[in-house]
Amino acid sequence: MPRQSIFDMPVSKVYPLLLQKAERKGRTKEELDTVIHWLTGYDMDQVDQSAPYGQFFENAPAMNPKATLIKGKICGIAVESIEDPLMQKIRWLDKLVDELAKGKPLEKILRG
Repeated sequence: MPRQSIFDMPVSKVYPLLLQKAERKGRTKEELDTVIHWLTGYDMDQVDQSAPYGQFFENAPAMNPKATLIKGKICGIAVESIEDPLMQKIRWLDKLVDELAKGKPLEKILRG
């Protein structure tokens, strides 16, 4: 069976994985939703869960200009060095969720 591109996966497949990662480490859905809202401007209760994940980022209502301050590695790759803008946005969220799962205070995650 061919692998499905992360760009094409519906939000309904990816969001529960992000939530599971956060909750495994004692964080809440509300905290995850706050991080997503900070990065993208989305209210997760109003997101079309059937939309492709790539489209979720392409159509984000308000990508946070402070997102460029997100630094660090995901899967051994520095997020600041990712050349594909769409993949970089996806990895920014991955990095924020990692920080959330590692217990970093929300104020620091939101680059406040």
